[in-house]
Amino acid sequence: MKRFSELSEQEILALAIALEEEDARVYADYADGLKDNFPASAKVFAEMAEEENLHRRRLIEAHRTAFGEHIPLIRRQDVKGFVVRPALWRVRPLRLETVRKQAETMEYETRRFYERALERTSDASVRKLLGDLAAAERSHESLASKLTELHVTTDAAKEEEETRRRMFILQVVQPGLAGLMDGSVSTLAPLFAAAFATHNTWETFLVGLAASIGAGVSMGFAEAMSDDGSLTGRGRPWMRGLITGAMTTVGGIGHTLPYLISEFRAATAFAVAIVLIELWVIAWVRARYMDTKFLQAAFEVVVGGLIVFATGILIGSA
Repeated sequence: MKRFSELSEQEILALAIALEEEDARVYADYADGLKDNFPASAKVFAEMAEEENLHRRRLIEAHRTAFGEHIPLIRRQDVKGFVVRPALWRVRPLRLETVRKQAETMEYETRRFYERALERTSDASVRKLLGDLAAAERSHESLASKLTELHVTTDAAKEEEETRRRMFILQVVQPGLAGLMDGSVSTLAPLFAAAFATHNTWETFLVGLAASIGAGVSMGFAEAMSDDGSLTGRGRPWMRGLITGAMTTVGGIGHTLPYLISEFRAATAFAVAIVLIELWVIAWVRARYMDTKFLQAAFEVVVGGLIVFATGILIGSA
């Protein structure tokens, strides 16, 4: 890799051409990745890609005038000092806020490049062009704002916000809620069956721990293998599986931990209180994100939990 200070004027121009071409392609990829869920923002990035292509053509003309037709192959990865960019274009669906922050970083880095390139060039026309492009990169933030005002109307912004909310519910809330419900409810029967069968808090704790971890692993793999998210829009399968598995384990561990208390009645009373809190949290999440009335959600969750809870006690007391 070369240091920036070692580059000739021709290599600086060649690198500028490569940078503008790469930025244009990245913005075009962003526009393509956002067009389905965020069409207004996709137009912003499509026009920014066109702006970068215009810069590239101006740089090529300057290179042709100063150095001829042949443009040396030199890229950002050939020069020390450039930040490695994450390949966001590989991840679908794209997250709008992540893409916007990455675009800001790209514009800042390119502006800094042009400001340093000005110090290394002596040709008057090349210096003027680099200065103009540095100013253009500084104004890109305002350009993005103008494009946003043009394309992202109030209705479009509300629609994009609603899309973000739906994606969050689909990719995070739903798998997390499914895991929490399974962990909180399915582990009640084995935990309280062991508790009333043995009246031994340590053995009950071990049963609850095993049930919680086992349920978490099982639910995590089941969710991850249910679909790859390409058609349903449910996101990356490994992330959904991780969320579901973790929340399943948390749901079971919550009412298992009280059995670390050595006194059986105190431990059981504490565990029952934790169960009620867990069921309330599940009902609140369903009411908050799943458009279910709180009383209806609470009734459904509590009835299901009480049935499983009673089953465990009956089996353990038999």
